[in-house]
Amino acid sequence: MVDYHAANQAYQYGPSSGGNGAGGGGSMGDYMAQEDDWDRDLLLDPAWEKQQRKTFTAWCNSHLRKAGTQIENIDEDFRDGLKLMLLLEVISGERLPKPERGKMRVHKINNVNKALDFIASKGVKLVSIGAEEIVDGNAKMTLGMIWTIILRFAIQDISVEETSAKEGLLLWCQRKTAPYKNVNVQNFHISWKDGLAFNALIHRHRPELIEYDKLRKDDPVTNLNNAFEVAEKYLDIPKMLDAEDIVGTLRPDEKAIMTYVSCFYHAFSGAQKAETAANRICKVLAVNQENEHLMEDYERLASDLLEWIRRTIPWLEDRVPQKTIQEMQQKLEDFRDYRRVHKPPKVQEKCQLEINFNTLQTKLRLSNRPAFMPSEGRMVSDINNGWQHLEQAEKGYEEWLLNEIRRLERLDHLAEKFRQKASIHEAWTDGKEAMLKHRDYETATLSDIKALIRKHEAFESDLAAHQDRVEQIAAIAQELNELDYYDSHNVNTRCQKICDQWDALGSLTHSRREALEKTEKQLETIDQLHLEYAKRAAPFNNWMESAMEDLQDMFIVHTIEEIEGLISAHDQFKSTLPDADREREAILAIHKEAQRIAESNHIKLSGSNPYTTVTPQIINSKWEKVQQLVPKRDHALLEEQSKQQSNEHLRRQFASQANVVGPWIQTKMEEIGRISIEMNGTLEDQLNHLKQYERSIVDYKPNLDLLEQQHQLIQEALIFDNKHTNYTMEHIRVGWEQLLTTIARTINEVENQILTRDAKGISQEQMQEFRASFNHFDKKQTGSMDSDDFRALLISTGYSLGDAEFNRIMSVVDPNHSGLVTFQAFIDFMSRETTDTDTADQVIASFKVLAGDKNFITAEELRRELPPDQAEYCIARMAPYQGPDAAPGALDYKSFSTALYGESDL
Repeated sequence: MVDYHAANQAYQYGPSSGGNGAGGGGSMGDYMAQEDDWDRDLLLDPAWEKQQRKTFTAWCNSHLRKAGTQIENIDEDFRDGLKLMLLLEVISGERLPKPERGKMRVHKINNVNKALDFIASKGVKLVSIGAEEIVDGNAKMTLGMIWTIILRFAIQDISVEETSAKEGLLLWCQRKTAPYKNVNVQNFHISWKDGLAFNALIHRHRPELIEYDKLRKDDPVTNLNNAFEVAEKYLDIPKMLDAEDIVGTLRPDEKAIMTYVSCFYHAFSGAQKAETAANRICKVLAVNQENEHLMEDYERLASDLLEWIRRTIPWLEDRVPQKTIQEMQQKLEDFRDYRRVHKPPKVQEKCQLEINFNTLQTKLRLSNRPAFMPSEGRMVSDINNGWQHLEQAEKGYEEWLLNEIRRLERLDHLAEKFRQKASIHEAWTDGKEAMLKHRDYETATLSDIKALIRKHEAFESDLAAHQDRVEQIAAIAQELNELDYYDSHNVNTRCQKICDQWDALGSLTHSRREALEKTEKQLETIDQLHLEYAKRAAPFNNWMESAMEDLQDMFIVHTIEEIEGLISAHDQFKSTLPDADREREAILAIHKEAQRIAESNHIKLSGSNPYTTVTPQIINSKWEKVQQLVPKRDHALLEEQSKQQSNEHLRRQFASQANVVGPWIQTKMEEIGRISIEMNGTLEDQLNHLKQYERSIVDYKPNLDLLEQQHQLIQEALIFDNKHTNYTMEHIRVGWEQLLTTIARTINEVENQILTRDAKGISQEQMQEFRASFNHFDKKQTGSMDSDDFRALLISTGYSLGDAEFNRIMSVVDPNHSGLVTFQAFIDFMSRETTDTDTADQVIASFKVLAGDKNFITAEELRRELPPDQAEYCIARMAPYQGPDAAPGALDYKSFSTALYGESDL
């Protein structure tokens, strides 16, 4: 503390103890924006200035007298800064920097600046107040500065129901004077003019000092003087106001009234009785120890579950396709293992985590503790968001796998079909360009030329017949490109080569025809028999080639109907074989007839038929090949038919089981909904009934396992649809997980109701009455109700509700503004409305009693007053006390108590 007397004489000071006290508090920025309505641009009202001078002077002297001094003129006595620094040291309990020696103006300004800097260090914004104005004796600025100090050190800490300081002080006055007739405190000016409010405050706390019933509202001067004299004589509150000034002023000064009333607040804010302090602290500490353990368990479980989700989601979101069906099927098998083995335990962990969180929040509510806020990123909503992301990725992953397998299967089929048709076409085109480029017609005879023309016509017919195959090859290549086939480059290269060659053949064919037609008029008719053979042999040969191609064509089907369609088409083809055989015999007969005529006429044939390369040997060889391919095709189709019949059996088997399990799960969900709103027996009876019900559900699990086995067989068989049931394995899994979660949550709700009942002393009859009332107004029987039904419920229990009160209640029972009120929220509210709970202020007061009214407590005192485990709990968590009156080993019980309730240290 500044040695005021020594400073006036020789400016000699003792060593400073530093200024790092614990009374700094939080920032005053927001507070000052609300409270400091000092108008520095307008002159003070003379009456107000007079009231402020007297009140502020008395308030300053009430603190300065503790240092053995006082002020007479508030304008003059603070000009050198010495008493101003002394005042701040007294009211803050901290040491300020040493004042400067000397009486020059610069020394005074520097001392005042030290005082203003100290005020600013407490988070106070000193707008337009400078040291020069204080040193110059500016009355308005000096009064403004003192008001700022009063706000910071006498009023700021006053807060009732989380209001601001001014509103908190006003609310305190309203509550204390509410029972008194003719008192209606609405402000800090005209509400105090008749003096009754001051007398009511004293009588409420010290009834033996005031005869309130003898006071008259029409005698304000007597009332005011009575209150001022009693306060000064018995409460050590100096007289800060004049009765005549207040009565003679239309509107008394608000700041003067607030300053004086704040002294009453501090005079009456005593501690709780010593005999209840230790019990209250023990109760609070026991609750806190248990809650901390539950919080640690939640954080650990939440971290583990979130880490698993974080690792799993990238795997499920990986959409890089593999090149082969085998690799994709392995990914599908890995996914099945995840659904069967890895995910179910995590579903249980998530459900248990929610149950633990709800139980912890219930316990915190019941013990008047702030709601548990998990570490950033570990909220229940974070886990639900992560889980939702996981399930979205999971659903998309399975769909992607199945589509990718289908795509690869289709690609493999198309690629093989492309290679087969390309090979057939390339074999056919081999040598055709050389043949078309041959200039044999230049040296041929007339009959040779005629033969060449006919041969070319047959080739053109053959060429036209191959047009469809080329178009098919190009279409398959295009489809492979659209389906992103991994070897599309080689397919495109081969297809382009075939198309280029085809265009070249067309051009060469046209050129050769033009060359032959130039000499066509000089040719004679070629032997009609050979020509007829060639014309009939070529299409028949093409028919056999097409038949062989069709008989070797690959196929892929997914249903019995599709394979039966192929079998029907194959049977239809086989029915045409007798006609084809007769055509073959007719063609061969033409060839034999030509030979017979040549032999009978002694004609020497030049060799093979000049009009075609299709010999009888070729026709017979290909016919034999067709005959061999028919039974092979029969066998392949029958095998596929058997496979599809097996698949149909798997579909029906799965559907039969799913059509039982699916409705069973739905029925159980509906039964749980009914159970949750019924009132059969005590809460313990309901809990036992629910747990038996839960066991019956768990016992049903083998049916799910059997369905999973059947589903795996279907997946392995690559069956992608099932018309015999509307239930998929995904629907069954989700329903089962929802069923387990719902029964677990319902059990947890009953357990929380038991916790609430036991903690609040609610009887079984009260709990049943609560449930009956809730069920009556729960019109839809959903376990929750909208605001209109809830209002009707409250009215039925005796509440008289205005809109403001009802909105307050809704903010308590529905903090998330969902529009719905659950039964748990209803009983929490009813129990809170009828039960008293501990507060941080009560715990601080209890510690103060144990500490002998000191601002700190020692370890020895804690061990003496509390059980060993709770004493050590406090010692381990209390910070060292940093106040100016600190003793060795002093502990700060105030910050410890406020931390228990989640409040900042005031």
